[in-house]
Amino acid sequence: MITQLNQVMLYVKDQEQSIKFFKDALQFHVIKEEGLPEGYRSFEIAPQESNETSIVIFDQEFIKKFSPMVSLETPSLMFKTDNAIKLREHMHGKGITVGDVMELPHGTVFNFSDYEGNYFAVIEEK
Repeated sequence: MITQLNQVMLYVKDQEQSIKFFKDALQFHVIKEEGLPEGYRSFEIAPQESNETSIVIFDQEFIKKFSPMVSLETPSLMFKTDNAIKLREHMHGKGITVGDVMELPHGTVFNFSDYEGNYFAVIEEK
């Protein structure tokens, strides 16, 4: 029986830029760094060190070489916040591309993109 979603794998072209984006722009923490074959590395990140679910960032070249059957497409992720407007302003101030705020029946939502053009969403639930 599955009890929770543990990790989301994110495959990027430039790990260092991706880690910098999540740390500087979104205030994520690097929870763990692991060495992989041939000098590759993976980085586990999360908004807080105690989160149930984390993101593990892999270099796309590693995945192409060691798991060629895996899709490199970016998953559609929605993050949760307590204050969507404040977070959007913070991200915009950091130079991050952010979308318009939308009021939906279940909450306030906006999207943003990282430096590679991957889009993510954020919700402040009602």
